[in-house]
Amino acid sequence: MALLLDEIVQSLELWLKLIRKPQPYVDPNLDPVLLVPGIAGSVLNAVDEETGKEERVWVRILGADYAFRTKLWSRFDPSTGKTESLDPKTKIVVPEDRSGLYAIDALDPDLVFGQEAVYYFHDMIVELIKWGYQEGKTLFGFGYDFRQSNRLKETLDRLAARLEAVYTASGGKKINIISHSMGGLLVKCFMCLHSDVFEKYVKNWIAIAAPFQGAPGYVTSTFLNGMSFVDGWESNFFISKWSFHQLLIESPSVYELMACLDFQWEHKPLLEMWRERLHGDGNSQIILESYPLADSVDIFKEALSSNTFNYNGEDIPLPYNTEILKWANETRDIMSRAKVPPQVKFYNIYGVNLETPHTVCYGDEQTPVTDLQQLRYFQVIIFYWGCYDVLV
Repeated sequence: MALLLDEIVQSLELWLKLIRKPQPYVDPNLDPVLLVPGIAGSVLNAVDEETGKEERVWVRILGADYAFRTKLWSRFDPSTGKTESLDPKTKIVVPEDRSGLYAIDALDPDLVFGQEAVYYFHDMIVELIKWGYQEGKTLFGFGYDFRQSNRLKETLDRLAARLEAVYTASGGKKINIISHSMGGLLVKCFMCLHSDVFEKYVKNWIAIAAPFQGAPGYVTSTFLNGMSFVDGWESNFFISKWSFHQLLIESPSVYELMACLDFQWEHKPLLEMWRERLHGDGNSQIILESYPLADSVDIFKEALSSNTFNYNGEDIPLPYNTEILKWANETRDIMSRAKVPPQVKFYNIYGVNLETPHTVCYGDEQTPVTDLQQLRYFQVIIFYWGCYDVLV
């Protein structure tokens, strides 16, 4: 009987070994990697400061639009440079689980079907682990509140603390930063304003598709029409384009993505619209008007002059925010003075054949724009250019 029991135990141990997942390969000689996402690339949680209850507000499917409007809608405070949630009881935080990787992996971890639609750095994290990186030892993430300015002190202080923590956890090894899209602007601001910390802890910086000179087509359509991450019937279960529009008008990060006026664009981005013009003889003509970057702001101001939203029964005006524009121009001035420390290697990666929103057009010869305040309701036509202007 004892022999039979011993054989059963041995068989059970063998079976457990067979079904047990193999331990991932770990290379202890690797330098640490810190992943920094772009706009909308971080999980955001809302904390009720009275009860302490915490819930995910970005990204989620069930109740997404309601949570977005009640917890994330915000107003810019020019005295602090921060956009604050309209709900005074709400504090927006980024979850720090898995050494910061949780917030930038799958943006809706609860989604069972179609989760790849909300993957951010997921595939890269999986691949890096295969190469021998280890979460919390050589692989880390840095999520942030993407509504805020890329030079907000609160965010930069968090990044400084994260770099120090990564350096310590890896045994004093300098760090490889991999940023994507707007994350490149965040890292660039940090490099300008905390050059000593950047130089102390960073070995290499790899910027992937970073819009260092702005994202003109994307920003123009965002200011006038909002954005949607999901198209078709699925959008009924997600955040509406209009709700996103109202958020982004008060987001300094979006203003900091406006195209750089001083950059020598090979093909100048334009805001175009078909308009009906009356002549002195009483006749009219429908013509295509083109507005360069410097004139686009006046269009934004007029188009959004009557924009409002309702919050808790109160109609709140939400025009194009010139205070945020002023703040964003100061941010761009700071970034224009950026210099990579000589001992840090910088790699600027972008695709020259990727279609990138460049020039936008509203109306057509049959339905010209007659009132700029109606631009918000026009279907935008986006013209793409086959490169991503990301020069430092």
